[in-house]
Amino acid sequence: MKNMTKQANKQEVIKIKEKLLELYPESTTELNYTNMYELIIAVMLSAQCTDKRVNIITPALFKKYPDIESLANANIDDIKSLINTCSFFNNKAINLHKMANQVIDEFEGNIPLNQKDLIKLAGVGQKTANVVLLEYTNANVMAVDTHVFRVAHRLGLSKAKTAIKTEEDLTKKFKTDLHKLHQAMVLFGRYHCKALNPQCENCSLKKYCKNNGRFKV
Repeated sequence: MKNMTKQANKQEVIKIKEKLLELYPESTTELNYTNMYELIIAVMLSAQCTDKRVNIITPALFKKYPDIESLANANIDDIKSLINTCSFFNNKAINLHKMANQVIDEFEGNIPLNQKDLIKLAGVGQKTANVVLLEYTNANVMAVDTHVFRVAHRLGLSKAKTAIKTEEDLTKKFKTDLHKLHQAMVLFGRYHCKALNPQCENCSLKKYCKNNGRFKV
């Protein structure tokens, strides 16, 4: 990835924010879930795996293990068999089982709703914690996945080399509506500003793009 030197100015940041919220006013995750327990599992499974694939996997998993207690008492090999079409399913199965036991042992069976405690759980990093919080509580936090990272760099919103630093840049520049902007950037990057063959010709944010798809960010 080439490091882009041009950065969006303050006025451009405002316009980009307005346009993203206009394009995706009610954006939400495409992961299917009905409660906090299902959400955190779906988000954990979605790491380096498509939401479409996760949505195929989770119904059987949630049916057999409908709550944190049943997952904590599950056989790890059985969890693996239920999620074996997901990337890194071995590690994810171990983390799901350990996460459930941590929730039982350390949080009285209640999945915590703050970043500090969430990131203590196995398999839950800052991005996963923030996705859970912004989706479930509309928390004013940003999470940076591969789509958000790509869009942020193409639009000159960040030139940071890591997701965490990019998150800091977006949080500082956007300030508010971060939960909506995260989902908007995910959808924009997933379906429009793609890694390969981005739809630049009819892009409503083309005037703010700093590379017009020339680099594979």
